[in-house]
Parts: sequence; C-alpha cells; structure tokens
Amino acid sequence: MSARLHSIAMLTASVLTAMAVGSPAAHADAEAGSTITQTAVLQGSTTASYFWDDSSGRAGDTGLPAAGKPMQKGLAASPSWPLMTEGYVIYKGKKLPFFVGDRGPGNPSNSGVMLDLDAKTFAELTGGTFNPDTLAVDGVAGAGHIKIDYVVTKWGGGVGKKNFPVAYSTGAWAEKDASPVVRPVSVKLPAN
Repeated sequence: MSARLHSIAMLTASVLTAMAVGSPAAHADAEAGSTITQTAVLQGSTTASYFWDDSSGRAGDTGLPAAGKPMQKGLAASPSWPLMTEGYVIYKGKKLPFFVGDRGPGNPSNSGVMLDLDAKTFAELTGGTFNPDTLAVDGVAGAGHIKIDYVVTKWGGGVGKKNFPVAYSTGAWAEKDASPVVRPVSVKLPAN
C-alpha cells in the first residue's frame, strides 16, 4: 500500500473511532424509565459537593478555574479526571451535563467526595437556590454533599486518570493515562 493510501486509511480509521468512542448514542428523545445502551467511557456513583469560584477569594476560591474557562453552570472539579472530560450527573431523577474545568475537591476527596459540582448545577439538582452574595446554595437545609450517579461520555485530552476517580492526594490528576476506560454503558433514564 502506498504511503498516501496508508495515511488516508489511518485517518479514516481514526475518524470512525472518534465518532464511535465517547459519542453518546442518539437517545435524547428516549422515554423516561427506559434503558438505553450508549458508548460511554465510565459510569459510577460518588458523593458530590459544590463550589463557585468567582475569582474574588471571598469563598476560599483561588482564582480562575484550572481549564482557563470562566466559572459557569456545568463546570465541575475532579480530583483525578483530565480537564475537559464531559458527561452528566443524575440526582433524584434530574440529569444535568458537566465538564471538568477545575481540580478538586482537595481534602474531601480523601473521604470519597469525588466530584465538585458548580453551585448552580447543585442548586438545580437539589431544588435549592444559588445565592450570588454568599456563593452558597440556599434552601437545601445546609446539605453540602449529595450522592449522585455519573456517566462520563468523553475523556479530556490532557493529563489525569481516565478511570474511576481517586483522591487528589494521589497525584493522578498530573499523570498521563495511556489506558483510558471505554466501554458500552447501559443507562436507565430517570422517570420524569
């Protein structure tokens, strides 16, 4: 095979693989309560906390999130997944998207808190209200942690562990993972 044909074949294979791996199946209109199978990279459960980093330092934040994106709804922090990893979280029948735009939670990850959701997403999931004056979520009786299910649909391209999350203290967030988890995942959509 000529070098040109080999390059075209490799490019085609790469594009087809990229289209299949990490791309959710068309299921946006699937019925609630139904089970769908999609290509995803990881599915699991963890405890999630929340944060809002407005770069003012008033709530203990440290400045612009690590990915360089401004704080926004859907931005989450992970102690080990690569930045720009994408997916969604499910809590009591509510499903919302996220992308990893920051690192954390730090010390709480040693106790199993493996995802730090932005405060607006946390408020929507829990029925609370984001308070821009305090950067906290009001109306949730002080709840700062919730048990969520997550589905990762696409790994970010940089450093980080492309598997079940591990504590920040492991340093996995700074290591290049050459063996990402990618497998079909069956997901039961929450009833409306």
